[in-house]
Amino acid sequence: MSGNRPIVIKKVKKVIGGGHHGGAWKVAYADFVTAMMAFFLLMWLINTTSPEQKRGIADYFAPASVSRSTQGSDGLLGGTAFQEDGARASGSNRQIDEELSAENERTKSGSPEKTTTQAGVPSESALAQALSKRESAKFASAEASLRQALQDLPDYAELSKNIIIEQNDDGLNIQLVDQEGRAMFSGSSADPLPRTQHLLDTVSKVIQQLSNRISISGHTDTTAPSRPGYSNWDLSADRANAARRILEKSGVEADRIYQVAGKGDREPLYPDDPDLPANRRISITLMP
Repeated sequence: MSGNRPIVIKKVKKVIGGGHHGGAWKVAYADFVTAMMAFFLLMWLINTTSPEQKRGIADYFAPASVSRSTQGSDGLLGGTAFQEDGARASGSNRQIDEELSAENERTKSGSPEKTTTQAGVPSESALAQALSKRESAKFASAEASLRQALQDLPDYAELSKNIIIEQNDDGLNIQLVDQEGRAMFSGSSADPLPRTQHLLDTVSKVIQQLSNRISISGHTDTTAPSRPGYSNWDLSADRANAARRILEKSGVEADRIYQVAGKGDREPLYPDDPDLPANRRISITLMP
């Protein structure tokens, strides 16, 4: 019987892919989802990054042969360094660059000779203004440091009456003035009292943090010294020189002293009352 069994041949049709519709749609859908994810990631980055970061990203993808860096040392690891020993192989300080750009934008309507010397180069006036702003910020920081140092002194309440700190066109001016019953020097001499040395030691600690040149001047009131042949010119010059010696002894470099002058009674602090004790003072100026 087995020899008479019919032979059945089965044809198996192999289906490649996802059946009737195939599998190409899966690849297309995956590409679409990836593109949407990249799009939303891009939108999120645009909304969360600052303009400076956007410029950094743009510079990173710029051609390698073109350098658009304007601060620090060129390259991916370049940046702005505020310390003197920082990476400043090329470019300039970002703060000054931004101030110069703003200044040039404000003066675009003026004559080209006044705004720039050549294409892309700021004028001397714009550079001077940017440097002046930077110097003022440095002086403001020094003033705050000095006031904080004075407040830490145990006898600050009394010493604060003998010191005046202000910024003017000459720079940061620190004045040690006499008050009624609280002189800075002994009698009509150039011998500083302990409180004067104490104040000058405190001032020197702040001055050492800067590199500006220093001008020291002595001032008196109109009352002449009691010593024969010794004028207010002599007294003011000797007191200014005594202040210089204390500052140098406290650590201020001698080559930073630009001038030591005795002004006598020619520049009173209170012109309407030239005999006022506060006209007797030492003026220490950090020059721009």
